[in-house]
Amino acid sequence: MRVAVVGAGIVGACTAWALARRGVACTLYERRQPMGETSRASSKLLHGGLRYLETGQFRLVGKALHARSDWLELAPHLCHRLEMLLPMYREKGRSQLTIAAGIRIYDVLAMGSGFPRARMLKPAEVLALQPGLSAEGLVGAWAFFDAQMDDYALGSWVVEQFCDLGGELVTDHEVRNLAELDDYDRIVNATGPWVMQLRETMPDRPSYHLDWVRGSHLVLDRPCPAAMLLEVPGSSRIFFVLPYQGRTLIGTTEVRQTGPNNPGPSEDEIQYLLDAHNAYLTPTVTRHDVVDVFSGVRPLLRSAANPSEATREWAFERTAQVLHIYGGKWTTAKLQGNDAAQRILQ
Repeated sequence: MRVAVVGAGIVGACTAWALARRGVACTLYERRQPMGETSRASSKLLHGGLRYLETGQFRLVGKALHARSDWLELAPHLCHRLEMLLPMYREKGRSQLTIAAGIRIYDVLAMGSGFPRARMLKPAEVLALQPGLSAEGLVGAWAFFDAQMDDYALGSWVVEQFCDLGGELVTDHEVRNLAELDDYDRIVNATGPWVMQLRETMPDRPSYHLDWVRGSHLVLDRPCPAAMLLEVPGSSRIFFVLPYQGRTLIGTTEVRQTGPNNPGPSEDEIQYLLDAHNAYLTPTVTRHDVVDVFSGVRPLLRSAANPSEATREWAFERTAQVLHIYGGKWTTAKLQGNDAAQRILQ
């Protein structure tokens, strides 16, 4: 059997890798270069998604918490555990009871993953780890673990594993119509934000639809003493302040747009992240302190009016010999690829 996988983002790469491990003759097509779009524009985290607990995505969070360990075991040179601080303030943001409940559920779902349990820190302990954090109203913080990775390097490593197993990689080749691949026995449409465009080249109406949600990040040329998960003032949204390659990474936004193409971060998004940072941390930063910005367009299953509440699960649709992949999450991409490989071979 010969299978073509279209799209060498992390989901397509993991699907092709899973097929190659099963001994299937597989060709992976990419219109530019692997990991060139959304897959290299993440928050650089392998995480369960603590905030997804609020929308009842317990199954997804559990899968992701255990998937972190799989990545750490497979590629320890490209990812590592990261302690995250979740500060709590008096009469600001979510209640201490709500946060404690979320952390405890996170710990329960992570049981058996090998990650340490969360611990509660006093204000002085928090400020010792992150001296620039505002102390006014600070009542402490939860310290919990997720993992951090270099998304481009880790995704490229997956592509290398696929090629080492005899898989064929075809770059700078855009598949505009799935009919171009009729010579293959099976086809996987793993084009992420562009999956609907290729789906439209086939008959019948699609079973799923996407929301295109842009997530933007900015980088400050200054060290970050400790990773933090914080609430945007006046909003229930959260954002990250992370150490990354000796700098500070801040993200992310969630801006719904009408199509898959990436316009890059807007100035409004950049200022939004700067304002969120400055509400908690000193010294304050301005646009002149930003040394890099990037964004990725996430293909989320259309499931909620508010992008923050949309599911990060994935779905498959089979039309004749083609499997279309909708949605997904970086951390669980290997699981998603295994599932896709099993389905396309049925």
